[in-house]
Amino acid sequence: MEHLPQAPDHAELPAWRRETPGAHRWPAAVTIAVAVVLQTILPDRLVLRPHWLLPALSTLLLVALILLGPGRVATQHRLTRKIALSLVAVVSAGNALSAALLVDHLVTGSAGDQAGPLLASGAAIYITNIVVFSLWYWEFDRGGPAARAAGASPHPDLLFPQMSSPQLAPLDWEPGYVDYLYLSFTNATAFSPTDVMPLKVWAKLTMLAQSAVSLVLVVLVVARAVNILH
Repeated sequence: MEHLPQAPDHAELPAWRRETPGAHRWPAAVTIAVAVVLQTILPDRLVLRPHWLLPALSTLLLVALILLGPGRVATQHRLTRKIALSLVAVVSAGNALSAALLVDHLVTGSAGDQAGPLLASGAAIYITNIVVFSLWYWEFDRGGPAARAAGASPHPDLLFPQMSSPQLAPLDWEPGYVDYLYLSFTNATAFSPTDVMPLKVWAKLTMLAQSAVSLVLVVLVVARAVNILH
């Protein structure tokens, strides 16, 4: 009698393909707080006025998110999901505006003649850019942190090395926020994918947009700073 192949035991599946307790929210919350601080130290000419508006709104949304969804992100709640996406959108909009204003000042020659403040402003926007895109990757990869905890999608949007080579990691490994932060940093620094491959269209376009923004910031800010120093 022919024996049919047995389905793999649930416990033998890697963590990213099965239901898990969910990721902690605090690493993302700390990173958002860093981005808010960076927004507050930018010069007035590089932010939306009044200066306190976007940082205050970001802080309010962050506090609401922590109060409504403390601990692990294990279940999907519409309100917390909307607040999380609104928070990322606000931080993204603020940084995009700052980047556009900085580029405008650099192109028109009104960025000033001091290399130190220029490099500091460029670095603050560049770091916030890394934070912003890490949050987008974390919020949208396979439906977001709650959907990943439920193991709802067997097909990855972003292919981490541990997924294609499971022998490199224990069974309880699954991507956490730090993995998405590292992805964002390497993509902004190398202007291309490194060890994490985008598989879905949204992931490819998001990584393309981040690389483009990072490239423009680095080229214009460094070129202007070098010109001032010479």
